[in-house]
Amino acid sequence: MYRFAVLAVLAITSLSGPATAQDREILGFGRLFTNDFFGDREDRWRSGGYQFSILHGPEWTGVLPTRPGEILEYRLRTEIITPSKGTGPIGDRPYVGALSAGVHSPFALGPLDASIGIDLTAIGPQTGISDFQDAFHDVFSLPAPLGTSAQLENAFLASATAEMSWPVRVSEQVTLRPFVEAQAGVEDILRVGGDIIVGTVAHDDLLLRDATTGQLIRGIEAPIRGVSVLFGGDWASVGNSEYLPEDQGFTPEDERFRMRAGLHWQLFEEVSFFYGVTYLSEEFVGQSEGQVVGGLKLNFNF
Repeated sequence: MYRFAVLAVLAITSLSGPATAQDREILGFGRLFTNDFFGDREDRWRSGGYQFSILHGPEWTGVLPTRPGEILEYRLRTEIITPSKGTGPIGDRPYVGALSAGVHSPFALGPLDASIGIDLTAIGPQTGISDFQDAFHDVFSLPAPLGTSAQLENAFLASATAEMSWPVRVSEQVTLRPFVEAQAGVEDILRVGGDIIVGTVAHDDLLLRDATTGQLIRGIEAPIRGVSVLFGGDWASVGNSEYLPEDQGFTPEDERFRMRAGLHWQLFEEVSFFYGVTYLSEEFVGQSEGQVVGGLKLNFNF
C-alpha cells in the first residue's frame, strides 16, 4: 500500500514536464470546513472535517492545461466520523478519526474538466484526532464524544480518485456541470451527478470538490466580485468501505445520495466567503435517517 502511494505520487508529479522551479508558483488555495453544527446540529456520523488544498503550477491563464501534472493540487484532509448521539457504537457505526494527505492534478480533456489523484489516509488513535476532540469537548464543557474507546484500529489506507465534469455555459450567469467520479481504496465508490452555478462568480474559477459533501470549492478565484448560488446532487454506488468493516459486523448501504446548496460571495478582490448545506443519505444498514452537514469558508488572500 505504501509502495502504491509513492509510485502514484511520482507518476503524477513526473508528468509536469520540463518546467523549472522558477516557472512554477502557488496559484491559489482551496479550503472548506464542514460540521453538522452548521447543519442539523445532531453531532453524529459525518460530524466534522476540514479540507485544505494548495494549487501549484505555471502562471494561471484561466484555462486548464491539457497535460496532467502541469497543475498540482496538494491536499490535506481531516475528518471525524462518530456514532449517533445517545446510541454509542453498538448498533451504529464505529468512530473514525481520519487524517489524509494527497496530490491531485486537474487538467482539460477536450471539453471536459478532469482530475486524477491519490491520497494516503491514516486512521486510529495514532492520528491524535480522538484525543484532540476529547480535549476540545472538555475545555468547552461539552459531552464526551462517543465511541472513541472502540474506534477503528491504527491503519494506513491508500486511495485513487478520478473525476470528469462537463462545464456547459448556458448564459453569462448560468453554468451546468454534470460529472462522474470514481474512487477506490478507503471507500470504493462510483458517483454520477451534477451542479449548477447561477450568478456572477465561480464560472471561470478552477473548482475543486469537497470529498464529504461534494460542494464545489474555489481553488483559483477569478478577479470578479459578486455572488453566485450553487445547487447540486449526486447518486453513488458503493462497494467496500474501510470505515464500515464488514468483518466487524458493519454493512455499508449499496447506494448513497447527496443534495446540496451553497452561496459563494466575492466581497473584494482578496476576500471571499462561502456557506453551504448538504443532505447526506444513510451510509450504513441500520442508520435511522440521513443528516444535514454545513460547510463554511472565509478567505483573506492578502
